[in-house]
Amino acid sequence: MRVAVLGMGSMGRAVALRLLGRGHAVRVWNRTPGKASEVIDAGAAEVSSPAEAARDADAVLMSLADDRAVREVMARLAEPGTEPGTEPGSGLGSDSGAPVVADMSTVSPDTSRALAGLAPGGRFVAAPIIGGPQAVVDGQAMGLLGGEHGLVDRLGPVWQDLFAVQWYCGDDPGSALIYKLLNNYLLMSGVAVVAEAVAAGQAAGLDEAMLKDFLLRWPTVAPALHNRLDDILHGDHRGWFATRLGAKDVRLIAEVAESKGLRLPIARLVEQRYEEAAGHGWSDSDITAVVELLRERRD
Repeated sequence: MRVAVLGMGSMGRAVALRLLGRGHAVRVWNRTPGKASEVIDAGAAEVSSPAEAARDADAVLMSLADDRAVREVMARLAEPGTEPGTEPGSGLGSDSGAPVVADMSTVSPDTSRALAGLAPGGRFVAAPIIGGPQAVVDGQAMGLLGGEHGLVDRLGPVWQDLFAVQWYCGDDPGSALIYKLLNNYLLMSGVAVVAEAVAAGQAAGLDEAMLKDFLLRWPTVAPALHNRLDDILHGDHRGWFATRLGAKDVRLIAEVAESKGLRLPIARLVEQRYEEAAGHGWSDSDITAVVELLRERRD
């Protein structure tokens, strides 16, 4: 299929690389030029605007940082003729053959529902990803799919090549985002608690190799946390999931619950820890950097 990937962060690059490796024709766009060199070397074509990337595509995949970014990019897609070099009335338009827009970003459920209303012709699905960039490149990630079933099915070849598992969450695109936010809340809280366990063990003088082996073998530590143990123990936190984004995701699930009259006090504490880490110079570092708050304050 002809696929446009908008957003060349770690996840957007992984999506583009995976699809290129499976034989899809890929165009890419990023707000800041110069982040797509690896993808271009692999065979993608870089273009100067979202509308240019989307022209003649079968699918437009967005992988962006936050709600504001996805709304801005969707507005540029939904208002053809506003991009430099385009003619009025060009772009995605309302033709039934125009692409389906799929948002893979982690945003609020309400934003996802609003995007469905903004997408040209209503051709929108939510497709947040469970798994890191390397899992995407390796074809081991899970896709949470939400939106009209027929639109989801139109992108079947993309999902089949991109995901090891597809989970259809219903025709409400916001439901897919709620599942994603719940997943990320469990991840953020797990990393924060394991960071405290590691810091406590190190402060007590435990053998580091034995401590790591204990945490890997003990069933109380979720398997999804295993690949972050080394970085919590002694890493430089150069991973891909920034602390500021971790704080954002926990805030979003807390807001979902609060909108239904349910307060999540632990979630708000977890959100605060990642905001604190971001404010102490770890904003762009991996979520494992939350452990540094403990090390900074050790007496």
